[in-house]
Amino acid sequence: MAVNLQKGQRISLEKEAGRGLNHVVMGLGWGMKQVQSRGFLGFGGGTRQESVDLDASCLLFDASGNLVDTVWFRQLESRCGSIRHSGDDRSGGGEAGSDNERISIELNRLPATVQTLIFTVNSFSGEGFAGIPSAFSRIAEASGGEIARFDLSLEGGNYTGLLMTKLYRHNSEWKLQAIGEHASGRTFHDLLPALRPYL
Repeated sequence: MAVNLQKGQRISLEKEAGRGLNHVVMGLGWGMKQVQSRGFLGFGGGTRQESVDLDASCLLFDASGNLVDTVWFRQLESRCGSIRHSGDDRSGGGEAGSDNERISIELNRLPATVQTLIFTVNSFSGEGFAGIPSAFSRIAEASGGEIARFDLSLEGGNYTGLLMTKLYRHNSEWKLQAIGEHASGRTFHDLLPALRPYL
């Protein structure tokens, strides 16, 4: 049973899964925006769907809080090969509850120097999160079993960036912290100042 993460909550990935985890997936899903159109002289109006370009990114940090690598739509694989991005989805939509973008992490292959992974979401198209339906991020086992979910649609607001979650080593175990902090920016670069307190 997945844990619905609250802002600031910490969980042990191994305890939630009931065993040691080597391969997890961070999924990001969202629907298309519903926009009302009025039509000409009040005729022919209705609702149309509008594309939204959200982007999932994974930032890798060492024990000193230095950014050592990134995985995002312009670099789909980490230099060590242990983290892979599924590719850029520029519109959203699809089957409700399904991932539009996925970042796959092989924890046992990460270099020992990597101590922290931070996952972010940005609205590259500049749309605020308000009104984007069914937006969520989640951690799941590679086999598909969901471990934890963070409901982004509850956050709302006119923000264009979100610090989602932090995955970090603690006493030889991987733990997850839900951050849920709003920020602004079209790519993860704009969020770097906001995430410093979490390193």
